[in-house]
Amino acid sequence: MATSIRPINKNDETFIDDVIRKEWGSEIIVVHGKTYKPKELPGLIAEENSKTVGLLTYKIERNECEIVTLNSLIKHKGIGTLLLDELKKTAERGRCNRVWVVTTNDNLNALRFYQKNDYKIKKIYPDAVEESRKIKPQIPLIGENGIPIKDEIELELNLTD
Repeated sequence: MATSIRPINKNDETFIDDVIRKEWGSEIIVVHGKTYKPKELPGLIAEENSKTVGLLTYKIERNECEIVTLNSLIKHKGIGTLLLDELKKTAERGRCNRVWVVTTNDNLNALRFYQKNDYKIKKIYPDAVEESRKIKPQIPLIGENGIPIKDEIELELNLTD
């Protein structure tokens, strides 16, 4: 079964809200002090046999492409990697110098995934999640593996190398 990737469109808004609410706790994402509504961002959808199996939303600004959300709805099938590969092509067409993403210190799966896909840790923002909780109190105190959620970690894929 082949996975296809396509840009999101207006018909996907309800699906996007549902995924973001289920996976992220509300329809908004708060990262590095900014609030995003993923359904208002450009993005990519992964589909298999007419079923949606993945979502990636992003923002391009000043020759940089920021991944806002990435959700693979079927784990360990390569869907996230396919979405990243397509985003890289999109960023290159947009003449971006880098693709970057922020995750939290507890998210070991994301840290492993991005590093396996050639992303490098660029910056660590200690205690940054406390500021985000002021905007989005739904962010839990404890995350994956019982690790307190405190810090933001920025990873990047340099496109100029």
